[in-house]
Amino acid sequence: MQTERLIFRKYTKNDFDLLFEMTHEPNMMKFIRHGGPWTKEETMQSLEKFINWNKDDKGLFLAFNKEDNKLIGTSGLIPQIIEGNDELEVGYWVVEQYWGMGYGYEQAKAWKEYGMDHLKQKRLISLIQHGNVGSMKVAQKNGMKHEKDVDIIGKNVAVYSIEVK
Repeated sequence: MQTERLIFRKYTKNDFDLLFEMTHEPNMMKFIRHGGPWTKEETMQSLEKFINWNKDDKGLFLAFNKEDNKLIGTSGLIPQIIEGNDELEVGYWVVEQYWGMGYGYEQAKAWKEYGMDHLKQKRLISLIQHGNVGSMKVAQKNGMKHEKDVDIIGKNVAVYSIEVK
């Protein structure tokens, strides 16, 4: 899949260094999972999970700039269970040096359209930790509305959602 500026590809076992480049950055990981940099072990476990998700064309995919092939972030449709319900989350991370350039929205919009048009999903969510104002703005711009707050791994998280009626 691609957008105007980005090309996406599935994770492979050779992508540990690319993933760790993102997951060891404190500012980037501030609002992801436990809120701090990941260890090499956490990163490897996540890489294996991403590769398994990708087998079903879901999960996170690497996003690269088409012009120079630089890593911009990772994004995709992440299987989640929220309050006992299977959900599909539009998730997106942007490498810090590219914050504020519209890459978060570009990724989120592409995955929302893919989920609704290609996968025929009637509902998608985004899970956003409180304080992550940038991601909340991206979700709203992507047509999502704050639905509720839930507790996930000990954190109170906002659930943004969009539904096709």
